[in-house]
Amino acid sequence: MAASGREHVLSLYRLLLKESKKFPSYNYRTYALRRVRDAFRENRTVEDPKVVEELLNRARESLAIIQRQVSIGKMYEIQKTVVEREDKKND
Repeated sequence: MAASGREHVLSLYRLLLKESKKFPSYNYRTYALRRVRDAFRENRTVEDPKVVEELLNRARESLAIIQRQVSIGKMYEIQKTVVEREDKKND
């Protein structure tokens, strides 16, 4: 893959991670982050330009879905899970 293509893929990867971190729900956030990382790791050896372009299109669609879901998630108040709660004893 050409350097500019590689930079484009890395940029899209970073953007997906950044958007996934915006999920208000811990469970959705961790799932989205894990799914993005796994998908990119799984396909890092792909070199066929047509397959790469198809994967990039899927990633762009996923980015749009994540952005919409984050917006929807922010409309509703959620309770923090035990994992997210700060320990009051350490303050």
